[in-house]
Order: sequence, then structure tokens, then C-alpha cells
Amino acid sequence: MPQSNPAGHGVSFADALKVWAKIGIASFGGPAGQIALMHRILVDEKRWIGEVRFLHALNYCMLLPGPEATQLATYIGWLLHRTPGGIAAGSFFVLPGFLVVLALSALYAGFQKFMLVEGMFFGIKAAVLAIVAHALMRIASRALRNRAMIAVAIIAFVAIFFFDVAFPLIIVAAGLIGFLGGRLYPQAFAAPAAHAAPEGADAPALDRYLADGGAGHIRPTLGRALKVSATILTLWLGPVVLLIATLGPANVFSQIGIFFSEMAVVTFGGAYAVLAYVAQEAVNHFHWLAPGEMLDGLGLAETTPGPLILVTEFVGFLAAFRAPGGLPPMAAGALGAALTTWVTFVPCFLWIFLGAPYVERLRGNRQLASALTAITAAVVGVVLNLAIWFALHVLFGIVTESHVGVARLFIPEWQSLNGVALLFAAASFFAIFRLDIGIIPLVAIAAAAGAVYKLALG
Repeated sequence: MPQSNPAGHGVSFADALKVWAKIGIASFGGPAGQIALMHRILVDEKRWIGEVRFLHALNYCMLLPGPEATQLATYIGWLLHRTPGGIAAGSFFVLPGFLVVLALSALYAGFQKFMLVEGMFFGIKAAVLAIVAHALMRIASRALRNRAMIAVAIIAFVAIFFFDVAFPLIIVAAGLIGFLGGRLYPQAFAAPAAHAAPEGADAPALDRYLADGGAGHIRPTLGRALKVSATILTLWLGPVVLLIATLGPANVFSQIGIFFSEMAVVTFGGAYAVLAYVAQEAVNHFHWLAPGEMLDGLGLAETTPGPLILVTEFVGFLAAFRAPGGLPPMAAGALGAALTTWVTFVPCFLWIFLGAPYVERLRGNRQLASALTAITAAVVGVVLNLAIWFALHVLFGIVTESHVGVARLFIPEWQSLNGVALLFAAASFFAIFRLDIGIIPLVAIAAAAGAVYKLALG
């Protein structure tokens, strides 16, 4: 365990635990809100880390698969108090949201057919449409800075929507395009410049500590890298291998472990990007959820603290709840949720503990930055696919899939258009785009309106 008051930066482990718990409980608003919260507490209020180093850590986390806000907390916790500090920061960032989503998933699975619960989620679906559209606009405004980025986004959208190209392949292809484009057309694929605030004369605690050379744990060594890799890979993949060996690859728990482990290494671009991949696989391939239920899960995750990617916990809960084997359904659902969360977030610690000591070598690497820029542009196309896919299944009762050659088309039956759902969606769009209402109030109002509507129907 770290010392209670370590020499060098003077931040005790106990004080850090309190701050990480506070951040974890208050981390609403998605990645942007969570990063802003950490910046306000760690940079402005506590002055544990300076602006430049905070942005440097954030840029590194943006290069990684997985939730960047979680990894940023883990990275700063690791800088402060080595491995225990990183584990504490990352765990506290996830744990409150995990517990809330677990409780809400159990409520959803057990009482979904009740009129009140059904009405709440009817309203939430409409709100989520507006939330995803709003996120799409934010991402596009940052990513689509020129024709090259627009072209990458269009290609990604066409590939995933019309040709069902797997999300990981789109990410790999976009990264290669960005890497090569950065060499051939560096201006078109250059990453936007960061504008860091100047540091004051009295440097923050962690900056002073690192400047004095007191943090030996930030120096990379081969032995440390091998030890970290062996330990975390065992923790991450060991349970998955054990499940496959004992239950077989077709068992729902084995499928959860394999699928979400694969997802953990390709979740570039944030939760909205990977949700399209998760939704289509969970609905169309594994048949764990109905199309509208993915929207319900996203609505739950939007209103809880912690990373938005915790929506995968909802998916894992329902998958195991509906195929419990010999277990009670609620117990199976809880195990499915825990397994999903484990294989989703344990890799975050691997990326930080293994890669953080080499972070200085990554700074200024233009080819790597160009690859990330193209991936971010591709994410716009993927999120557009998510928005359209959600809209079709919320607004229409019947959507058929047809094929023209190798291309696929989703064709809604216009007679199945739900006028009330369309009205709810239009009101949600007006609230978030014109009234600038927050996500949590929007979801709460939509849930209440949906409940009133369903109860009025009797």
C-alpha cells in the first residue's frame, strides 16, 4: 500500500480515495462531462496535476480503446500512487454506475410487463433518439473538418449500414487510411492542435514531484512490462478460458465473455460508436435483446453515474437472465452483468499500466495522431448508422430487411408508424436542441410522460 503521506507530492492515499469516490458518484453527463468534472476537481480545485500534463494524459487516453474518462482517472491515479492508485481511481469511477445499472436491469427484467415500467421506457426511447442525434452533431463538428474527413465518415457509414461490415474492420481500415494519409497529405489528416493553459510559477503537486525525478515507476522497463501483461491478461482472459472449458463455447456466459472481450479491444471513438456494433450483434446475431431494448439500456446508462459503456452491463444481464441454465434467472443476470463489466473494464488497466510509462514516446507522433483523426471521422459514420437504426425501430412497428446484391436495405412499413412515438421524439429533439435541456432532466421528463401516456390508455 502507498504511504499515507508520500514524499514528493504530499497527496495521501486516503485523500485520493475520497476524491475518486466523489468523482465516481458525481460522474454524470457522458465523457465530456466526466472529463470536465475531473479537470475542475484535480486541476482547478485540488491542484494535484497541471493543465498541460492533464491534457497530455487525456490525449494518450484518446488513442486507446475503451472509455477515455475511466482511463484518464486510472492514469492520474497511477501517477499519484502507482498501481494501487490506478486501481482505486479506475474502480471508483466504474463501481457506483455498475451498482445502479445492476439494480435498474433487475427492475427492467422483472417488471418490464408492468404498465408503469413499460410506459417509462416508451418515453425513454424517444429521448434517447434525441440524445444520440445530439452526440452525433457534437462529434461531427469536431471530426469533419475537411473533405477528407467527410469522405472517411461517408465510407464508414455506407460500409456498416448497407454492407454490414464489422465495426472492428472499419476501425482498422480507418486507422490505416489515416496513417497513410498522414504521410501523403499531412494537412488533411493532421490532428487538431490542443490549446493548453500556461502553467503557473507554483507548479501543482504532481508536476513538482515528477519534475524532481521522484516517480521511478514512470520509467519503462521490459521486466515491468512483461509482469503487467502477464498479470492483467490472466485476470482478464482467465475467467473466459475457464468458462469455455467448463461450459462450452455455446453457453451464454462463454459467449458474453468472448464477445465483450473482443469489443474491449476495438472500442475506439467512445460508447456511441461501439453501441451500433453491440446492438446489431446482440439483437441480430445472439438474439439476446429485441431492437427496442437496446434503446432502453442506453436510456438507463445515460441517467446513471460512470461510463456510458456500462450499457453493456444491461445487455449481459438480459442475455444471462433469459438463458440462465440451472441458475435462478436473477442470479444468472447478476453474474452476466458482472462478467460483462469485468471483461469490458479490466483491459483498461492493461492499456494504462502497460502503456503509460511509454507515453512520452507517443507524444508528437504525427502518423499515430493522423490514424486517430481518421478513426474519429469514421466514428461519425458509425454513430449515424446507430441513430438511423434506432430511429427505425422506435418509430416503426415493422421493419423488414431486404437485399440487393450484396447490399442490404432496412425498409419500414409506413402503416406501422407510431404517431405517439414520433410526437415524443419530436418533443425530445426540441428540448435538447432548442431548449438546451440536460440529459438527465430530459430522460426523467420523457419517462414520466411515457408512464402517464400508458396509464391513461389503461
